[in-house]
Amino acid sequence: MQTTVNPNATQESRELLNYLSDIAGKKIITGQHTQTNPMEEARYILEKTGKLPKLFGFELLAYSPNINYGDASEECLTEIYENRGTLDTAMKLAKNSDAILTFTFHWYSPLGGRDKSFYAEHTDFDASKILVEGTPERAAFYHDMDVIAEHLKRFRDEKIPILWRPFHESDGQWFWWGAKGPAVARELYKLMFQYYTEHHHLDNLLWVWNCPLAEGYPGDEYVDVISMDIYLTEYAATDYAKEYEKLIAQTTDKKVAALAEIGYLPDIKMLEQSHTPWAYYMTWSHEFCIGEKFNKTDALKAMYESGYAVTSDLERLP
Repeated sequence: MQTTVNPNATQESRELLNYLSDIAGKKIITGQHTQTNPMEEARYILEKTGKLPKLFGFELLAYSPNINYGDASEECLTEIYENRGTLDTAMKLAKNSDAILTFTFHWYSPLGGRDKSFYAEHTDFDASKILVEGTPERAAFYHDMDVIAEHLKRFRDEKIPILWRPFHESDGQWFWWGAKGPAVARELYKLMFQYYTEHHHLDNLLWVWNCPLAEGYPGDEYVDVISMDIYLTEYAATDYAKEYEKLIAQTTDKKVAALAEIGYLPDIKMLEQSHTPWAYYMTWSHEFCIGEKFNKTDALKAMYESGYAVTSDLERLP
């Protein structure tokens, strides 16, 4: 039994964490990311397998307060427009099903930036300056957190727990929050944790950390779920056991672990044998799910038909 790091966590959040803790190593929860209202990935899975994932991932990028529409590519604008309103979809799904929700936030830089400014190459926003009292960067950071908190409160008020995964992939430098190194991202995460739990009382959040580096780990007192994102360069049958060992060696062995983003599905037969204790996985969106470029239909069917995989009770999307 694992205790939530927020002592004021809602009963629903506590129950979800207990569920994840209990299931890890016994089964794996199927998960799929989607960033548009039609949730075409979930519809594809239903069409191919007759089942739906238990865990649904939603994207908050369009909710970023500082988007430079005047200097954005068509690809960027399309991504934003298709993502609008997805929290309404998430709410509807949660209220009408047994789905578990997890949120990803490709956060457009709080100041400046152009095009997809969650990428460091598209902004000169310096995340390290957030850690300095009185800077414009710090003020903008807290402003954006306030805006996003109001969206998250909708779910708190409906007693819906959220697996909240901010500042993801800080082991790389491609996002502005990781561009100054994982130690800076670690401190940003701690600032958010304190602000969201103590000021906004977002007690429905379970806190998911997403960096497999020791220097980036915030500490057991801030993390409910440890996770990592894995995109293999080519397909290889795997239960991601080596990656699990790496993750707990660099962070902690006292927390539930998850495959927060993957390109290739884990091999369910291998998991049935190894019982590598991933509580859940989440396949990324678009071509990572749809079609045969990454995951073959046979592999998808094998996953969703396995008794080791936890799927949704839903027979159709609400």
